[in-house]
Amino acid sequence: MTSDMSGAALWLPPGFGADDDQLNELFELTVPERLKPELFEMFDQMAAFHPKESHWYLPMIGVETRSQGKGIGAKLMRHALERVDSEGLPAYLESSNPRNISLYERFGFAVVGTIKAGSAPPMYPMYRRPLGG
Repeated sequence: MTSDMSGAALWLPPGFGADDDQLNELFELTVPERLKPELFEMFDQMAAFHPKESHWYLPMIGVETRSQGKGIGAKLMRHALERVDSEGLPAYLESSNPRNISLYERFGFAVVGTIKAGSAPPMYPMYRRPLGG
């Protein structure tokens, strides 16, 4: 998180992930029935692209609207990727905003596919090889 709380990133280290059972329970209780098939199709596609080998995962990054375009997202990425690179591991994310793809590409990520289900906007899984890899 930035010191002024204008931006934050959540990185999951190798071996850590979401509590899938609790998330599924939450989605079952809160998502309208008509949207559940495409939501779960989206999750299935996300799982298919998610790397199987040990890696760092960026599920969320955000910068306040009024603070966007000031390099805060890049600063957050640089900070985390220093650690990722020190461990010699790959990194993975899904971009839900096509405008952010160029930022991720500047840090070595590459689009590896498209995730699309029903009326949901597409997501773009992106993979970054380990430094020197």
